[in-house]
Amino acid sequence: MGIVTKPEHSTPLLDRTHSPEALRKMSDSELVALAGELRRDTIAKVAATGGHLGSTLGVIELTVALHAVFDTPRDKLIWDVGHQAYAHKILTGRREAMAGLRQDGGLSGFTKRTESPYDPFGAAHSSTSISAGLGFATARTLGFGEGDAIAVIGDGAMSAGMAYEAMNNAGALGKRLFVILNDNEMSISPSVGAFSKHLSALCAQAPAISMDVMMRKAASLLPEPFRTGAARARQAVGALAGTSSLFEQMGFAYVGPVDGHDLPQLLAILRTVRSAADGPVLIHAITRKGAGYAPAENSADKYHGVGSFDAETGALSKTKPSAPAYTKVFAKALSDEAGRDPGVVAITAAMASGTGLDVFAKTHPDRMFDVGIAEQHAVTFAAGLAAAGMKPFCAIYSTFLQRAYDQIVHDVAIQGLPVRFAIDRAGLVGADGPTHAGAFDIAYLSNLPGFTVMAAADEAELVHMVATATVHDSGPIAFRYPRGEGTGVALPERGVPLPIGKGRMIREGHDIAFLSFGARLAECEAAADRLAARGLSVSVADARFAKPLDSDLIEQLASSHDSLITVEEGAGGGFGARVLEHLASEGRLDGSFAIRTLTLPDRFEQHASPNMMYERSGLNAPQLADIAMASLVDKQEKAAAQSARLVAIT
Repeated sequence: MGIVTKPEHSTPLLDRTHSPEALRKMSDSELVALAGELRRDTIAKVAATGGHLGSTLGVIELTVALHAVFDTPRDKLIWDVGHQAYAHKILTGRREAMAGLRQDGGLSGFTKRTESPYDPFGAAHSSTSISAGLGFATARTLGFGEGDAIAVIGDGAMSAGMAYEAMNNAGALGKRLFVILNDNEMSISPSVGAFSKHLSALCAQAPAISMDVMMRKAASLLPEPFRTGAARARQAVGALAGTSSLFEQMGFAYVGPVDGHDLPQLLAILRTVRSAADGPVLIHAITRKGAGYAPAENSADKYHGVGSFDAETGALSKTKPSAPAYTKVFAKALSDEAGRDPGVVAITAAMASGTGLDVFAKTHPDRMFDVGIAEQHAVTFAAGLAAAGMKPFCAIYSTFLQRAYDQIVHDVAIQGLPVRFAIDRAGLVGADGPTHAGAFDIAYLSNLPGFTVMAAADEAELVHMVATATVHDSGPIAFRYPRGEGTGVALPERGVPLPIGKGRMIREGHDIAFLSFGARLAECEAAADRLAARGLSVSVADARFAKPLDSDLIEQLASSHDSLITVEEGAGGGFGARVLEHLASEGRLDGSFAIRTLTLPDRFEQHASPNMMYERSGLNAPQLADIAMASLVDKQEKAAAQSARLVAIT
């Protein structure tokens, strides 16, 4: 008997797939098998590193179909948000690199232009894909670039106004553009709003895959007036059939709803629209977040974001927290305040669980509003509530609040309305990287007249700041706090409103003073211990407020120490800059003391562990101590040089 040769197809298809080009040579049955392998590989990869699993599992078949039908990277595939693109990364030459997903020096958890030519547009915030896709499509018609543009956007992201602005423009321009609406009825929290109901109504109809694309193509070949008549006939037929959708009214050919997990159907539809489309097309795909993995499908958030876990059982790798998370402390404190004050209401932009407002909703369901991924609306909605006499708390991550800056300025600050901004995820956030860092809110809020800006040094201070914001009615007020566990301090039974614009002394010395704004206070204390071990006397103060500044505290520290070090978890132009501006205006920058303003570096800090990111930023205790020591030595050397010059003169 001769040697039995192992058939070539026994090698896993994924092992033979080093780029999307391989998919275009496979049969449809092979692509179905590949999708199964891809799902298992994605689960295994994310189990080891953690990450955004559920969103990717929902688009496994769609990912395979898009790369099999379209000529990527010549055709531009744009993933909205980007956290649904893990399978896309695996198919585009980054399978082995997935071992370093979201880790220092490894792959980003989102799409990133510098990472691969298959990522034509970077994304980590939602609702940008249609605008970017239209940009590529328009550039193509003007002779810049080539290929089609395909935007994949979730139904949750379609709650943002930017998506409609893009669709309105796309429908008017009429450029060939493909939009895939990934409808899984969830973003992070369940999708909300009238648009979600519209999609549900479309799905409730008998699935009817529109041939409108083909009809448009055929009608375009007719001379006038038959071409106009054919267009009117299409609209009339759609209205009679009850399949007319918002998308068609905006100028898109609507195809769907289709089963986003039926790969043969997806392939047939994509091939048809690619060959026939002459304008914007929207394909409405119904998917399930976490599809094909029972632990994810059965989870409340469908494993939107997870740490490492056991791939077989889905059991998460958990470590017992040493202190409550800031987010939970905020949620309880706000719930308690709402129990005492019927005017307190809470607003979130599709981040009920992320901001802790799902906890608030359990006790005050009529006073919690999830407006969808619509931060601009959230802020102006809060402004309206404040104008009506209520006490709105707008709980939004720092990175997402940036999207609503115009509303903060015009609808809140100019009118002096007492909107309370609870700014979660302040500072560096680790694996999500620069797109999710809360780096800029100190600067951009402190610049606004009438704003009060606070930062919690620990979880007890956060409770007091919630109480402060509740009673504050003389203008807008914001308080920021980091992601993750607190410091373990004892929590008060009830928050006590803080005196506006007043900090606190933590320890007193006379050589070096640390003036901390926010959650680096513990690192400042640790740095002070290091310096004390060198025989130095160190003061540590908690500023509490970036606006209004505690000018008395600042001047006291400046006049009684040789060196003053300000520390904050924010970009330049924030708290430290305001301290410098105040001292300069008072004529205090006369060389009698050294001053250093320590901020996040002037760069976008790449993803790593939070501790590593702060170390690279020079904001951990060892770096703080070294910088303070260097400033003191520099001050002493300058003083010695000045004395020598005076001796020489005399």
